[in-house]
Amino acid sequence: MRYAALLCALGLAGAATLASAAGAEGHDSMARFKQADTNGDGMLSRDEAKALPKLARHFDEIDANHDGQVTADELRAYHQAMRAGRKEKGAERFKKLDADGDGRISRAEAQAAPRLAAHFDDLDANKDGFLTPDELKAARGHRPPR
Repeated sequence: MRYAALLCALGLAGAATLASAAGAEGHDSMARFKQADTNGDGMLSRDEAKALPKLARHFDEIDANHDGQVTADELRAYHQAMRAGRKEKGAERFKKLDADGDGRISRAEAQAAPRLAAHFDDLDANKDGFLTPDELKAARGHRPPR
């Protein structure tokens, strides 16, 4: 739980949105997509999307060609764009915290992000006094499921 809060502070983890991670969650979202597709045409109308509240909230963003239908391809593209955006945002925040530009966040630099500073020792896997993108990525992989 503490890692999730910390990484949210860095922007390395986004709020739970349609942009779920690949793998089991991606498979689950496609299963829900098929279940919501009540007429079996391979697309979700605005009415069908109501069965998936997160999709319904972002319907217009996901419907890339604005035809009033969301396809599985449009949903996958939306997921990919959201993951890429979170990754870029995380990289920008990392660079901002890395005041000296050495590719690592020192304990002193971490003070600019209080939650990061509070968990610094837990995240510093090799105990060298610095956090690297790889250490933060590894910690993100160990957060408990939502």
